[in-house]
Amino acid sequence: MNKFDSLKSILLVDDDEASNFLHAIFINKLEMDIEVNSAMNGQEALDFILNKGQEKIALPCMVMLDLKMPLVDGWEFVRMYEEQVSNELKEQLTIVLVTISDNEQDKERARNNPHIVDFAQKPLSDNAFKKIIGKHYSLS
Repeated sequence: MNKFDSLKSILLVDDDEASNFLHAIFINKLEMDIEVNSAMNGQEALDFILNKGQEKIALPCMVMLDLKMPLVDGWEFVRMYEEQVSNELKEQLTIVLVTISDNEQDKERARNNPHIVDFAQKPLSDNAFKKIIGKHYSLS
């Protein structure tokens, strides 16, 4: 598996503000100088990635994507991502599903999607984030 050089930013996509807040704390505890942003649903996440209406926001390196959200859920985000995001941007992004779901169909669907690189169960801890990040990025 190819590892990206280093992780500069993470986009947390979850309609649960408490989860986003706690996950940001856990990521910051790693002391890796990672910018953390959040989106409340798949549409906000897609807009963030495509920089719709925003000025020069850094592209997230990793998207931590919840499945169950209002308006645009995780699977709908993936469908829209496949259609609307350029291949150049896709090469720079790592998508990890982060969900409370232990549904085998979700896991299988994630494994079969070329854009999803990992599947993690919520709730996550700082050690869980370190393990996920270390699996896909250099920890230097």
